[in-house]
Amino acid sequence: MVEIPEKDPLIQYVHTLRSRYGETDQMGYVYYGRYLEFFEVARTEMIRSLGFSYKKLEDEGIMLPVIYSQIEYKSPIFYDEEMRIEVAVYDEPLVRLETFYQIFTDRQDSLHVYGQVNLCFTKMDTRRPCKAPSHFLEMLQKNSGK
Repeated sequence: MVEIPEKDPLIQYVHTLRSRYGETDQMGYVYYGRYLEFFEVARTEMIRSLGFSYKKLEDEGIMLPVIYSQIEYKSPIFYDEEMRIEVAVYDEPLVRLETFYQIFTDRQDSLHVYGQVNLCFTKMDTRRPCKAPSHFLEMLQKNSGK
């Protein structure tokens, strides 16, 4: 079970995205496997909003592979619904970046989907875990609480 921490997040970001026809199944529901992609889009844009990017990390020889993911489905999202994807980081990453997600739509006030994805800062050349870059941590701190 996903347990979202009961404290204020260090960073929180909201990304909107509309569900597209190709992301739905025969019943008109967003296909369950798509939610991890939605999480990735929101996470990428959150990092970009900090003045950083995955590309910058990769250019510095660091990658962020997913090491853990979990999703809880509460109610379906349908074709052409606008989703509000909230992504939050509660703790400063050392080696692992833990991200938490909640997806809402305008159709209902209650949560549709929530989840957690953990990523590991990893050196590209050795494929071994490494500490989060200091300038990444500085950007997190600078944008904390906004």
